[in-house]
Amino acid sequence: MGADEHEIFIEGHPCVVVDSVQMRYRVASSDSSAPVADSTGPRFLRRAVRKPNMVTVHALNELSLVVERGESVGIIGRNGSGKSTLMKIISGQSKPTSGGVYASSTPIMLGVNAALVQDLSGDQNIVLGCLAMGMSRAEADDKFDSIVELSGLEKSIHLPMKSYSSGMASRLRFAIAAAVDPEILLVDEALNTGDAQFADRSKLRMDELRAQAGCVFLVSHSLETISDMCTRVIWLDKGDLIMDGEPADAIKAYKQFTKHLSKGNNLSATKILDDAKAALVATEVRGRSSRRRSA
Repeated sequence: MGADEHEIFIEGHPCVVVDSVQMRYRVASSDSSAPVADSTGPRFLRRAVRKPNMVTVHALNELSLVVERGESVGIIGRNGSGKSTLMKIISGQSKPTSGGVYASSTPIMLGVNAALVQDLSGDQNIVLGCLAMGMSRAEADDKFDSIVELSGLEKSIHLPMKSYSSGMASRLRFAIAAAVDPEILLVDEALNTGDAQFADRSKLRMDELRAQAGCVFLVSHSLETISDMCTRVIWLDKGDLIMDGEPADAIKAYKQFTKHLSKGNNLSATKILDDAKAALVATEVRGRSSRRRSA
């Protein structure tokens, strides 16, 4: 490589640095093809004493990213590509097998999967959720009316959550999670719930959060949402980083890839994937430096 021809200097401090992160899982498999040590005795007994086969799942292969203040990073890819795994690692919910994540402040995950208490009423869950996110009781009380308004559950807010439909519960979870004003915001499919009216309200709130946040990570199967809200797109597939660049370019390539897959043109789809991956300029994070180097 020529002298520093691919080196990118960052003004100030980046919001998030993902340094050579990868995730592996060891899980039990029900695959019966592996041989059993003791092949004597009745077949049913051999099945009963068979030890489960342990296999390694490559949830996320090694990747590095540097995200600067003001960036909105969309993460796209098929189910099982590692999108949510990456989000959990950045948010600190999961520890990577190797590598590390460095952030300018605590990343806040905004999603619809926060665990609330089904036997409690909606208003009680609002207080519980706010306290769980680190707010004081006074702060929770100040946020209460805006959370109820965003959820659209004014008539049902005093009923137990177990009486809510799945859509109502999702709207309440989103509204509670959206009450925070983080510097680093992670959104995992939070905008894909609710009716059209709620979608408009949640989009408006997301716009406010994006304007206040230092940087935003957004996972969504809605490419339109990614295109509207992101300044940069990361495409993951089976744990591999395929593309990292302009939203229009990444979304166009991903659409072509999925179109060929849906038509059964696996060879054409694989070529798009391989070409995109071959063109990727991977990021190398230099230790104790405010710059990143692409190699």
